[in-house]
Amino acid sequence: MSDQNPNPYAADGDPNGEYQWGPYPGYGYPNHAPGQASPPQQPTLPGLPLPYDRQPRYGVPLTALGDITVMPDSIVTPSGTMPLKGAIWTVTDMSRTEEKIPTVAIVLAIVFSFACLLGLLFLLMKEKQTTGYIHVTVVSGGRQHSAMLPAFGPESIHQVMGQVNYARSLSV
Repeated sequence: MSDQNPNPYAADGDPNGEYQWGPYPGYGYPNHAPGQASPPQQPTLPGLPLPYDRQPRYGVPLTALGDITVMPDSIVTPSGTMPLKGAIWTVTDMSRTEEKIPTVAIVLAIVFSFACLLGLLFLLMKEKQTTGYIHVTVVSGGRQHSAMLPAFGPESIHQVMGQVNYARSLSV
């Protein structure tokens, strides 16, 4: 090779510019020169990821209510990011729980009614069914966003109210 076009694959410090076999230094191997001791590394078990020691760049979500995500200093929604301080939270429970006798209980009551009227005990079976949504609204920084969360049971409103009260405590 000529001096005008040096070999880009030559080993560092090789005066002849000979080709270096193997991977480039620093690519997948520890960053230390040959003959030097490698820097100490934390031991890990096989199959486990290496420890993560960097701080998160944007913060960790504290809670999420549907498409509303509460971060340590802001509220992230599809309609934009709002400041957390001074946010006003509103919750409206638009769910209902109905209690009815299931069809199976009526059929069993009719079938077993001839056996000493014990079949009438099947009419004591009750089934609770919750339908509807929980409406959560947040207003902050001149913006507003609403989320409709489905109610899966009578306890859904208590779970959502707990999350909203936590967000309210952060908004102060």
